Amino acid sequence: MYKLKTRKAAAKRYKAVGNKKISRRKAFRSHLLQKKSTNRKRQLSQVVIASPGDTKKIYLMLPYL
Repeated sequence: MYKLKTRKAAAKRYKAVGNKKISRRKAFRSHLLQKKSTNRKRQLSQVVIASPGDTKKIYLMLPYL
């Protein structure tokens, strides 16, 4: 059987955590931060667990995760 290719863009964005869960970072934290409140920026900087529907798609993109 041939080797499956990993989607490199997904490999840079997602990380496996315990029990078949995927961690990801939140969006909207790269620029235009002046108009966003401090509380909003702090919450956007947190790492969260990807939703179950997205997790299935991410595992297809990352076969060796």
